[in-house]
Amino acid sequence: MARALPAALSLDGRSVLVTGAASGIGQAAAACLAALGAQLVLTDRSALEETAALAKAAGAVAPRCIQGDFTDDSVQQTLLAQGPYFALASAAGVFGGPPGMSAQESFDFVMGINVRATMKLASACVDQMIGAREGYVVLVGSAAGRNGGGLPNDSQEYATYAASKGGVHTLVRWLSRRAVGHGVLVNGVAPGIVATPLSATLKVDTSILPMKRVGRAEELGWPIAMLCTPMASFTSGAILDVNGGMFVG
Repeated sequence: MARALPAALSLDGRSVLVTGAASGIGQAAAACLAALGAQLVLTDRSALEETAALAKAAGAVAPRCIQGDFTDDSVQQTLLAQGPYFALASAAGVFGGPPGMSAQESFDFVMGINVRATMKLASACVDQMIGAREGYVVLVGSAAGRNGGGLPNDSQEYATYAASKGGVHTLVRWLSRRAVGHGVLVNGVAPGIVATPLSATLKVDTSILPMKRVGRAEELGWPIAMLCTPMASFTSGAILDVNGGMFVG
């Protein structure tokens, strides 16, 4: 006989927004949240049909899919109009700029997505949650933002990525201080190298990794989902290291 979810893990009837949901960590988080009963709003620049199908297969009602660039103010307004949300899982992010960009353009591109757009959307969601006196926010950072980069890579592109994810970790703490007294809890996760489209272009020597392998997206999806539930009701401002031991602080 199937057991019901413990109340602290159940998201039945709860509205959850997932960014970067078309693939990788965002897609895995959406599937895990769906399995906990969340009513999902999914967004990404890429098509979301595959993620929507995974969510429905996990037992969720049909998610609302909003395809668009969340650095666009109009896309953010469309997303916010679906709120207030019980939780936000923010997984949208990039490693570098598109081919042909100068170093300066690539820096601005990465910071614009990983930090500025994330800050703007998360702050607005927190405002809505404060009005409802409850909510959970999870931002996806990186082990690179913890240790300055755990791979032998001295490129400016890698430095930019690490700096942007360090900014995400700082944003977690800033938002937590602002929101925690209003019933809204903000946390982050710091992945290591995970098998996703984002990391597909990296040449990784797994022999130098503590666990001798890269992570699987679902190994991030479940911790993110947990931090979106009342199971995390006394946790705020934390960065959860889900990186196979790449950072031990």
